[in-house]
Amino acid sequence: MGDAQGPPGPVTPLLIACALGIEHLALRSGRGGGAGPVTVIRTGMGPRAAESAVMRALGRDGAGGAAVIASGFCAGLAPGMHPGDLVVAEETRDPGGTTACTGTGLLVDALARAVPGRKVHTGPLTGSDHVVRGPERAALRATGAIAVDMESAATLRTAVGSGPRPVAAVRVVVDAPEHELVRIATVRGGISAFRVLRAVLPAFHEWHRSLLLPRR
Repeated sequence: MGDAQGPPGPVTPLLIACALGIEHLALRSGRGGGAGPVTVIRTGMGPRAAESAVMRALGRDGAGGAAVIASGFCAGLAPGMHPGDLVVAEETRDPGGTTACTGTGLLVDALARAVPGRKVHTGPLTGSDHVVRGPERAALRATGAIAVDMESAATLRTAVGSGPRPVAAVRVVVDAPEHELVRIATVRGGISAFRVLRAVLPAFHEWHRSLLLPRR
């Protein structure tokens, strides 16, 4: 189910999509003043689940023109990344294609204010249908990608496929080359990453508000 926030009105809504229950908890419990209706959905794991959930959410009354942010945790690919670092995608990639993100610079600046002291990485975010480890991580890094997750690319591709809209992907690193997870359940022990994810919502609202401002 979604979590509606903000005053009603004829403004562009914001849809935030994540996969895991712990991500949903962090994003729903974050604080920040929204520019309009905000809905946080849990899609379930994997690209197919993300595609189905986002399509359903955008098909609901009043959600047709929503801006969409894919968020949650990710695996970092670049050396020197640490759990709790932030990734802002310039584009997302998967076998279905490449999706350009909107307002990457705006998000980077907003995150610097919302989560001061946390390193923010920008670049391509690649999609996978499974948890990536070992040599496969290095192979993905060789393509130029800086991080990987299972839902962002599918989420944004589905979103723009259903109509023109602003899209973005912001992820928190829980798994990096020098800090590899043993199993997905250990995400629950990532206290630092959880706290960072809980703090990003004001940056999402700031990005959303900026999209509603008239352009000169």
